[in-house]
Order: sequence, then structure tokens, then C-alpha cells
Amino acid sequence: MSDAKQSSPSAGGGRFRAARIFCVPDDVKFLDTLELTRLSEAFQAWTERAGRPDVAVSRNRVRLIYLMLRHTGARLGEVLGLDDRRDINLDTLAVTYSHGEGEGREVQIPAELGEALALVFSNPAYASLRGILFKLDQGHVRRKFYERADECGFSKELVNPSTIRRSRAVELLRDDVPLPVVQRILGHSTADLTAAFLHLPEDQRRKVERQVLARETRRTSARNAFFGRVAQVRKGDIQTQVVVESLGGHAVSSVITNESLKNLGVTEGSFVTAEIKAPWVVLETCDELPKATTTNRFLGTVELTRIGELTSEVIVVLSDGTRLCALITTQSARELELSEGRQVWAMFNAFAVVLHVE
Repeated sequence: MSDAKQSSPSAGGGRFRAARIFCVPDDVKFLDTLELTRLSEAFQAWTERAGRPDVAVSRNRVRLIYLMLRHTGARLGEVLGLDDRRDINLDTLAVTYSHGEGEGREVQIPAELGEALALVFSNPAYASLRGILFKLDQGHVRRKFYERADECGFSKELVNPSTIRRSRAVELLRDDVPLPVVQRILGHSTADLTAAFLHLPEDQRRKVERQVLARETRRTSARNAFFGRVAQVRKGDIQTQVVVESLGGHAVSSVITNESLKNLGVTEGSFVTAEIKAPWVVLETCDELPKATTTNRFLGTVELTRIGELTSEVIVVLSDGTRLCALITTQSARELELSEGRQVWAMFNAFAVVLHVE
């Protein structure tokens, strides 16, 4: 089970707590962060034990392959296919995994891995290997992985490249990285593939699937709706604050009456849909987080504006594809100089959020 820390989302839209939505079932094999660190140390010690310079180079290549898997969550074939001269940028600490045609995907690497690569790139002993540094036989790499597993007391399946990839996904989600971000890092075509690494109780899984299907079939018309899990319920004497963490990575705060809380059966962990009527959505074009009393504030991009005589409709797309529709006065729309592609803050008060339970 996930051991995520409990904390309150921030007022500016909050921070998505992916760890609270998913848990890892007991039969799913993965290494936690401490175990991954032990494995990294085993590769380092193995490299340092090399008696000859050429053996040290050979071992270090395998170590770097492991570190790339461990920190980027890539497939083994993707790492072995890297051109270290073309695909690694140490200035931005990024590696690009290509898939034939297209731009591929860029994944950030930690500074310590960047330093390890910089040492290799500047070492004359690796000069003849530039461009093919990672091009080793898969069978050879796996055998060396299994040898390090024995040293750490791990089973072979725990250091299988696929398990290391899964371990990185679990690590990121336990660190509250939004599911769509983990999906992009791992190169999954859909978030469903990423979520398959993890576990959701069957009854909740069916609810999520129904919501995902509904969102896909209504992609162009579904607006002002956030589906997610209730992360926090703070009950007062008359009203209750409910914080919903959407699957797309947003935290939405709602204030409802205690009677509504009881009638809806809303509890922490339950799934709900939070909806906001368009007239309650306020727009702001400042660069920084607006200083406003509105609890919910989200940065998005203007997708469409419909200018009317008195009022105008503005569609704002958030980072996960969620669309917010705002109805504002035409005078405000002109003063804000809204246009397609412009970044804008969409804001609404917690009292404007209505909760729906299936």
C-alpha cells in the first residue's frame, strides 16, 4: 500500500496527490527508493572493483544503462538505442528517446547522473565509444543486472528492466507526480497503461473507467467538470469544505452544507464530479499567480472566444485537457485582449463548485 504523507492542497489549485488515489497491490513486484539506491551502490562498487581500465569502462557502461533505466523509466531497448552525442543534452539535463519519425519524448535526468555522464564524455578512454556508448547486447546487460541482484539479495525478477521501469513509475506517483506527467515520462500512449502499473479497487476502477469513457466520447462538449477522488473533508458547524483531486492532476475545493454532505454520502476516498457553472469562472491574464480570494485558480490556454454584443464565451484548456468555459462581459474580454493560444488564469470560488455522486 502507498505510504503517502497527508497534507492539505494549496489554495492555488492545490497539488495533486497521486499517491492517495492509487495503491500498489501486494503481488506487484517493484523496488522502492531505498532498494533502488542499494542497487545503484552495488553497480558503483562493482565498477570500482574492476582490475583493468578496459574492464572498468565495460562495467561503467552497464552501470550507466542501469542509471538511465532507473531515473527515466525507459524501456531497455530505448536506452540501448540512444546516441549519446545526439540524444543527451547535459546543459538542460535532458535525454530524448526517439521513435523513428517524430520528435520523440524528452525526459529530465538528475544532476548526479548528468555529472556521471559528463565525466565519461570528457574521459579519453571512452572517446572511441561516443555515439555507441549504450549499444550493448541485451542478454549481456540482463546477466550483469542479475549478478547485482544476487549481491543485494534481490530476486532476478526484481531487477528485470521492466520491473525497474515499473519501480520508477511507482516512485514518481508516490512522490505525488500527476498521472499524465508520469505517462509522458514513460512514453505511454494513454494514462490507462501507466495506471496498469498500479492498483485501484474494483468498484472504484469501474467508476473511473466510466468517467474516462464519458470524457472521451464527449471530449469536445464536456466542460467545467473535474472527476476525481475526495482527498479531504473538513466539516464545520454549518458547512463542509471538500477537496477533490482530479485524475488530471488538479485539486478543486468545494464548500457544501453539512446536510448535502450527508445526503450525497461524500467521504474521503469516494469518487465525485465537481462542476462549475460558466458565469462563475473569472479570467485573469497576469503572469504570476493572481492575488485573489478565489480558492480555485488554474493556469490554462485560451482555445476559443465567442464575442457577443453584451457577453462573451471563452474556452480555456488546462494542462490535462480539461476545458473550462467562462461567460464574461464583452467589455472584459476586450480589456483582457483574449486571443487563441494566450495563457490565462481561470478562477472560481469554492462556493460555486457543485458536487455530483454516481
